[in-house]
Amino acid sequence: MDLSAFPRVTLGSWPTPLEDAPRLAAALGGPPVLIKRDDVNGLGAGGNKLRKLEFLLGQALEQGADTVITFGALQTNHGRQTAAACAKLGLRCELVLTAKVPMAGEAYERSGNVVLDHMFGANVHVCADAEETVQVYESVNHERAVTLPVGGSNGLGTLGYVAAAVELVDQLHERGVDNATVVVPQGSGATAAGIALGTELLGWPGTVHAASVSHAKEDAQNELRQLAGDAAELLKAETPKLAHVTVTDDTIGPGYGVPTQDMWHVLKLFAETEGVILDPVYTGKAAVAFRRLAPASEVPVVFLHTGGLPGFYGYAPEAVAQF
Repeated sequence: MDLSAFPRVTLGSWPTPLEDAPRLAAALGGPPVLIKRDDVNGLGAGGNKLRKLEFLLGQALEQGADTVITFGALQTNHGRQTAAACAKLGLRCELVLTAKVPMAGEAYERSGNVVLDHMFGANVHVCADAEETVQVYESVNHERAVTLPVGGSNGLGTLGYVAAAVELVDQLHERGVDNATVVVPQGSGATAAGIALGTELLGWPGTVHAASVSHAKEDAQNELRQLAGDAAELLKAETPKLAHVTVTDDTIGPGYGVPTQDMWHVLKLFAETEGVILDPVYTGKAAVAFRRLAPASEVPVVFLHTGGLPGFYGYAPEAVAQF
Protein backbone atom coordinates (compact mmCIF):
# COMPACT_ATOMS: atom_id res chain seq x y z
CA MET A 1 0.00 0.00 0.00
CA ASP A 2 2.43 2.62 -1.21
CA LEU A 3 0.54 5.92 -1.16
CA SER A 4 3.55 8.05 -2.07
CA ALA A 5 2.56 8.18 -5.74
CA PHE A 6 -0.47 10.33 -4.91
CA PRO A 7 -0.12 14.10 -4.40
CA ARG A 8 -0.87 14.92 -0.78
CA VAL A 9 -0.93 17.95 1.50
CA THR A 10 -0.55 17.83 5.27
CA LEU A 11 -3.72 18.94 7.03
CA GLY A 12 -3.91 16.81 10.17
CA SER A 13 -1.75 15.71 13.08
CA TRP A 14 -1.03 12.01 12.67
CA PRO A 15 -1.30 9.57 14.24
CA THR A 16 -4.41 10.55 16.14
CA PRO A 17 -4.65 9.07 19.65
CA LEU A 18 -6.03 5.62 20.34
CA GLU A 19 -7.35 5.89 23.88
CA ASP A 20 -8.47 3.30 26.42
CA ALA A 21 -12.03 3.84 27.64
CA PRO A 22 -12.20 1.74 30.83
CA ARG A 23 -15.20 3.50 32.40
CA LEU A 24 -17.21 3.15 29.20
CA ALA A 25 -16.19 -0.52 29.00
CA ALA A 26 -17.29 -1.07 32.60
CA ALA A 27 -20.64 0.60 31.94
CA LEU A 28 -21.20 -1.67 28.94
CA GLY A 29 -20.07 -4.80 30.78
CA GLY A 30 -18.11 -6.19 27.87
CA PRO A 31 -14.51 -6.45 26.60
CA PRO A 32 -11.96 -3.61 26.55
CA VAL A 33 -13.06 -0.51 24.63
CA LEU A 34 -10.81 1.90 22.77
CA ILE A 35 -11.66 5.17 21.03
CA LYS A 36 -9.74 6.25 17.92
CA ARG A 37 -9.76 10.04 18.27
CA ASP A 38 -10.00 11.37 14.72
CA ASP A 39 -11.94 14.25 16.26
CA VAL A 40 -8.77 15.80 17.70
CA ASN A 41 -6.57 16.26 14.65
CA GLY A 42 -6.27 20.02 14.61
CA LEU A 43 -7.20 22.05 11.56
CA GLY A 44 -10.69 23.53 11.39
CA ALA A 45 -11.88 21.92 14.65
CA GLY A 46 -10.82 18.48 13.44
CA GLY A 47 -12.65 15.51 12.02
CA ASN A 48 -12.43 12.64 9.57
CA LYS A 49 -12.68 14.70 6.38
CA LEU A 50 -9.13 16.01 6.79
CA ARG A 51 -7.69 12.61 5.89
CA LYS A 52 -9.66 12.60 2.63
CA LEU A 53 -8.87 16.23 1.88
CA GLU A 54 -5.14 15.61 2.09
CA PHE A 55 -5.41 13.56 -1.10
CA LEU A 56 -8.23 15.49 -2.76
CA LEU A 57 -6.61 18.89 -2.30
CA GLY A 58 -3.17 17.51 -3.07
CA GLN A 59 -4.50 16.58 -6.49
CA ALA A 60 -6.32 19.92 -6.84
CA LEU A 61 -3.12 21.88 -6.23
CA GLU A 62 -1.20 19.70 -8.66
CA GLN A 63 -3.84 20.48 -11.28
CA GLY A 64 -3.41 24.22 -10.69
CA ALA A 65 -6.78 24.83 -9.07
CA ASP A 66 -7.50 28.14 -7.38
CA THR A 67 -11.07 27.33 -6.25
CA VAL A 68 -12.71 24.37 -4.53
CA ILE A 69 -16.45 23.73 -4.81
CA THR A 70 -18.24 21.19 -2.68
CA PHE A 71 -21.67 20.31 -1.35
CA GLY A 72 -23.48 19.23 1.79
CA ALA A 73 -26.30 19.79 4.22
CA LEU A 74 -26.46 23.05 6.15
CA GLN A 75 -24.46 21.70 9.11
CA THR A 76 -21.97 19.82 6.94
CA ASN A 77 -18.74 18.81 8.70
CA HIS A 78 -17.12 18.22 5.31
CA GLY A 79 -17.92 21.77 4.24
CA ARG A 80 -16.44 23.22 7.42
CA GLN A 81 -13.21 21.21 7.13
CA THR A 82 -12.93 21.98 3.41
CA ALA A 83 -13.31 25.69 4.17
CA ALA A 84 -10.58 25.48 6.81
CA ALA A 85 -8.23 23.54 4.52
CA CYS A 86 -8.80 26.05 1.72
CA ALA A 87 -8.00 28.89 4.12
CA LYS A 88 -4.73 27.20 5.04
CA LEU A 89 -3.80 26.53 1.41
CA GLY A 90 -4.91 29.88 -0.02
CA LEU A 91 -7.73 28.46 -2.12
CA ARG A 92 -11.14 30.02 -2.73
CA CYS A 93 -13.92 27.88 -1.24
CA GLU A 94 -17.48 27.74 -2.53
CA LEU A 95 -19.89 25.78 -0.33
CA VAL A 96 -23.14 24.91 -2.08
CA LEU A 97 -25.43 23.76 0.73
CA THR A 98 -28.98 22.49 0.83
CA ALA A 99 -31.51 22.49 3.64
CA LYS A 100 -32.21 18.77 3.25
CA VAL A 101 -32.34 17.94 6.97
CA PRO A 102 -35.72 18.74 8.56
CA MET A 103 -34.24 20.94 11.28
CA ALA A 104 -34.81 24.66 11.74
CA GLY A 105 -34.25 27.47 14.20
CA GLU A 106 -31.54 29.99 15.03
CA ALA A 107 -29.08 27.43 16.41
CA TYR A 108 -29.29 25.03 13.45
CA GLU A 109 -29.36 27.69 10.75
CA ARG A 110 -26.75 30.14 12.09
CA SER A 111 -24.42 28.48 14.64
CA GLY A 112 -22.19 25.40 14.69
CA ASN A 113 -20.56 24.59 11.38
CA VAL A 114 -22.40 27.42 9.61
CA VAL A 115 -20.68 30.23 11.50
CA LEU A 116 -17.30 28.50 11.15
CA ASP A 117 -17.78 28.24 7.37
CA HIS A 118 -18.02 32.03 7.27
CA MET A 119 -15.11 32.50 9.69
CA PHE A 120 -12.86 30.41 7.43
CA GLY A 121 -13.73 32.70 4.53
CA ALA A 122 -15.89 30.38 2.48
CA ASN A 123 -18.60 31.69 0.19
CA VAL A 124 -21.69 29.96 1.54
CA HIS A 125 -24.66 29.41 -0.77
CA VAL A 126 -27.79 27.97 0.85
CA CYS A 127 -30.07 26.43 -1.75
CA ALA A 128 -33.72 25.50 -1.37
CA ASP A 129 -33.77 22.60 -3.82
CA ALA A 130 -31.85 20.63 -6.46
CA GLU A 131 -32.67 23.12 -9.21
CA GLU A 132 -31.20 26.03 -7.28
CA THR A 133 -28.17 23.91 -6.37
CA VAL A 134 -27.44 23.31 -10.06
CA GLN A 135 -27.88 26.99 -10.87
CA VAL A 136 -25.52 28.10 -8.11
CA TYR A 137 -22.95 25.47 -9.02
CA GLU A 138 -22.92 26.58 -12.65
CA SER A 139 -22.50 30.20 -11.57
CA VAL A 140 -19.40 29.53 -9.44
CA ASN A 141 -17.73 26.84 -11.55
CA HIS A 142 -14.90 27.91 -13.82
CA GLU A 143 -11.79 26.60 -15.54
CA ARG A 144 -9.54 26.54 -12.49
CA ALA A 145 -12.19 25.26 -10.07
CA VAL A 146 -12.15 21.71 -8.71
CA THR A 147 -15.38 20.06 -7.61
CA LEU A 148 -15.32 17.70 -4.62
CA PRO A 149 -18.13 15.21 -3.97
CA VAL A 150 -20.33 15.24 -0.88
CA GLY A 151 -18.23 14.20 2.10
CA GLY A 152 -15.08 14.07 -0.05
CA SER A 153 -16.13 10.50 -0.81
CA ASN A 154 -14.68 9.07 -3.99
CA GLY A 155 -11.89 6.60 -4.67
CA LEU A 156 -9.15 9.16 -4.07
CA GLY A 157 -10.70 10.43 -0.84
CA THR A 158 -11.03 6.84 0.35
CA LEU A 159 -7.23 6.56 0.35
CA GLY A 160 -7.21 8.83 3.40
CA TYR A 161 -8.80 6.06 5.42
CA VAL A 162 -6.71 3.34 3.85
CA ALA A 163 -3.82 5.23 5.43
CA ALA A 164 -5.81 5.48 8.66
CA ALA A 165 -6.32 1.70 8.68
CA VAL A 166 -2.56 1.19 8.59
CA GLU A 167 -2.17 3.68 11.43
CA LEU A 168 -4.86 2.02 13.55
CA VAL A 169 -3.60 -1.54 13.04
CA ASP A 170 -0.08 -0.42 14.01
CA GLN A 171 -1.43 1.21 17.19
CA LEU A 172 -3.38 -1.92 18.10
CA HIS A 173 -0.33 -4.09 17.47
CA GLU A 174 1.74 -1.89 19.77
CA ARG A 175 -0.83 -2.61 22.50
CA GLY A 176 -0.68 -6.34 21.84
CA VAL A 177 -4.17 -6.33 20.29
CA ASP A 178 -4.15 -8.45 17.13
CA ASN A 179 -7.90 -8.90 16.78
CA ALA A 180 -10.68 -6.39 17.37
CA THR A 181 -13.95 -5.06 16.04
CA VAL A 182 -13.88 -1.53 14.64
CA VAL A 183 -17.19 0.35 14.66
CA VAL A 184 -17.31 3.28 12.24
CA PRO A 185 -20.07 5.68 11.14
CA GLN A 186 -21.03 5.49 7.48
CA GLY A 187 -22.42 8.63 5.89
CA SER A 188 -21.07 9.43 2.43
CA GLY A 189 -19.06 6.22 2.71
CA ALA A 190 -15.35 6.80 2.19
CA THR A 191 -14.34 6.56 5.85
CA ALA A 192 -15.85 3.11 6.30
CA ALA A 193 -14.70 2.02 2.84
CA GLY A 194 -11.10 3.05 3.51
CA ILE A 195 -10.98 1.24 6.86
CA ALA A 196 -12.55 -1.84 5.24
CA LEU A 197 -10.15 -1.86 2.30
CA GLY A 198 -7.06 -1.03 4.33
CA THR A 199 -7.63 -3.76 6.89
CA GLU A 200 -8.26 -6.31 4.14
CA LEU A 201 -5.10 -5.38 2.24
CA LEU A 202 -3.13 -5.72 5.48
CA GLY A 203 -4.56 -9.19 6.07
CA TRP A 204 -5.73 -8.04 9.50
CA PRO A 205 -7.91 -10.69 11.20
CA GLY A 206 -10.38 -8.29 12.83
CA THR A 207 -13.79 -7.13 11.70
CA VAL A 208 -15.29 -3.80 10.66
CA HIS A 209 -18.85 -2.74 11.44
CA ALA A 210 -20.20 0.22 9.47
CA ALA A 211 -23.25 1.84 11.05
CA SER A 212 -25.11 3.74 8.36
CA VAL A 213 -26.45 7.12 9.45
CA SER A 214 -28.16 8.06 6.20
CA HIS A 215 -28.79 5.25 3.70
CA ALA A 216 -30.71 1.99 3.82
CA LYS A 217 -28.50 -1.04 4.44
CA GLU A 218 -28.40 -2.31 0.85
CA ASP A 219 -27.55 1.14 -0.55
CA ALA A 220 -24.90 1.65 2.13
CA GLN A 221 -23.33 -1.74 1.36
CA ASN A 222 -23.24 -0.97 -2.35
CA GLU A 223 -21.71 2.44 -1.73
CA LEU A 224 -19.03 1.00 0.55
CA ARG A 225 -18.14 -1.69 -1.99
CA GLN A 226 -18.02 0.82 -4.85
CA LEU A 227 -15.73 3.21 -2.99
CA ALA A 228 -13.46 0.43 -1.73
CA GLY A 229 -13.27 -0.98 -5.26
CA ASP A 230 -12.45 2.43 -6.74
CA ALA A 231 -9.68 2.96 -4.20
CA ALA A 232 -8.31 -0.55 -4.80
CA GLU A 233 -8.16 0.21 -8.52
CA LEU A 234 -6.12 3.35 -7.81
CA LEU A 235 -3.76 1.18 -5.75
CA LYS A 236 -3.64 -1.42 -8.55
CA ALA A 237 -4.96 -4.00 -6.08
CA GLU A 238 -7.53 -6.72 -6.64
CA THR A 239 -11.19 -5.97 -6.10
CA PRO A 240 -11.70 -6.38 -2.33
CA LYS A 241 -13.90 -9.16 -0.98
CA LEU A 242 -14.82 -7.30 2.26
CA ALA A 243 -15.95 -10.52 3.92
CA HIS A 244 -14.95 -9.08 7.30
CA VAL A 245 -17.33 -6.11 6.99
CA THR A 246 -20.92 -5.79 8.21
CA VAL A 247 -23.29 -2.88 7.62
CA THR A 248 -26.42 -1.95 9.57
CA ASP A 249 -29.03 0.79 9.18
CA ASP A 250 -31.16 0.28 12.29
CA THR A 251 -29.90 3.33 14.21
CA ILE A 252 -30.80 5.97 11.60
CA GLY A 253 -34.20 6.64 13.15
CA PRO A 254 -36.56 9.00 11.27
CA GLY A 255 -33.79 10.10 8.92
CA TYR A 256 -30.36 11.59 8.35
CA GLY A 257 -29.59 14.34 10.85
CA VAL A 258 -32.78 13.79 12.84
CA PRO A 259 -32.10 13.10 16.55
CA THR A 260 -33.35 9.96 18.29
CA GLN A 261 -33.80 9.24 21.96
CA ASP A 262 -31.28 6.38 21.82
CA MET A 263 -28.75 8.78 20.32
CA TRP A 264 -29.16 11.29 23.17
CA HIS A 265 -28.76 8.48 25.71
CA VAL A 266 -25.50 7.29 24.18
CA LEU A 267 -24.15 10.86 23.92
CA LYS A 268 -24.71 11.15 27.68
CA LEU A 269 -23.05 7.75 28.24
CA PHE A 270 -19.83 8.70 26.41
CA ALA A 271 -19.77 12.12 28.07
CA GLU A 272 -20.28 10.99 31.65
CA THR A 273 -17.93 7.98 31.48
CA GLU A 274 -15.05 9.30 29.36
CA GLY A 275 -15.61 13.04 28.89
CA VAL A 276 -15.94 12.46 25.14
CA ILE A 277 -18.48 14.45 23.14
CA LEU A 278 -20.16 12.81 20.16
CA ASP A 279 -22.27 14.58 17.55
CA PRO A 280 -25.98 13.97 16.88
CA VAL A 281 -25.63 13.19 13.16
CA TYR A 282 -22.76 10.70 12.73
CA THR A 283 -20.94 9.46 15.81
CA GLY A 284 -24.02 9.60 18.05
CA LYS A 285 -26.03 7.26 15.86
CA ALA A 286 -23.05 4.98 15.17
CA ALA A 287 -22.46 4.79 18.93
CA VAL A 288 -25.98 3.40 19.38
CA ALA A 289 -24.88 0.44 17.25
CA PHE A 290 -21.60 0.32 19.18
CA ARG A 291 -23.47 0.18 22.51
CA ARG A 292 -25.41 -2.83 21.25
CA LEU A 293 -22.42 -4.67 19.76
CA ALA A 294 -19.74 -4.11 22.39
CA PRO A 295 -21.15 -6.12 25.34
CA ALA A 296 -21.47 -9.27 23.21
CA SER A 297 -18.02 -9.03 21.62
CA GLU A 298 -15.32 -11.58 22.45
CA VAL A 299 -12.54 -9.22 21.36
CA PRO A 300 -11.74 -5.56 22.12
CA VAL A 301 -13.97 -3.02 20.38
CA VAL A 302 -12.69 0.19 18.79
CA PHE A 303 -15.00 3.14 18.23
CA LEU A 304 -13.78 5.37 15.43
CA HIS A 305 -14.65 8.92 16.49
CA THR A 306 -14.97 10.90 13.27
CA GLY A 307 -15.54 14.29 14.93
CA GLY A 308 -18.39 16.71 14.35
CA LEU A 309 -18.32 18.68 17.61
CA PRO A 310 -19.20 22.05 16.00
CA GLY A 311 -22.35 20.48 14.58
CA PHE A 312 -23.44 19.60 18.11
CA TYR A 313 -24.11 23.28 18.77
CA GLY A 314 -26.56 23.36 15.89
CA TYR A 315 -28.65 21.02 18.04
CA ALA A 316 -28.16 22.99 21.26
CA PRO A 317 -31.87 23.63 22.01
CA GLU A 318 -32.65 19.92 21.65
CA ALA A 319 -29.64 19.02 23.81
CA VAL A 320 -30.67 21.48 26.52
CA ALA A 321 -34.14 19.93 26.60
CA GLN A 322 -32.54 16.48 27.10
CA PHE A 323 -29.94 17.27 29.72
